[in-house]
Amino acid sequence: MIWEIFRQEREGQPFQHGGSLEAPNLAFAEAYGRELYSRRDESFALWIVPRDSVEEVRDPYVDDVFDRDYRRVDGYSLKVKLKEARELAAKNAPHFPREEPSATSDRGPA
Repeated sequence: MIWEIFRQEREGQPFQHGGSLEAPNLAFAEAYGRELYSRRDESFALWIVPRDSVEEVRDPYVDDVFDRDYRRVDGYSLKVKLKEARELAAKNAPHFPREEPSATSDRGPA
């Protein structure tokens, strides 16, 4: 029987697949797993699972109702909102007439 070994290097870290081994039962799989993956204290914990119990999911099911744009980083388009805000600010900004440079200055004619 083939067994899959998942190991946790340090407490609190996620388990990662360490490898596979062949053993006749769980007792042997546990002994082999300890020998291969935790003999030198390289693993904090082990999960030993029969390969037949591991389910593979290639296309996870996500219903359209739950597939919302706000879950994605690019869900909100700020370009349109920024353009509208700039146009509104330009329209509502106080307008000050520009002074035309005169030929004479405060010192009088040159």
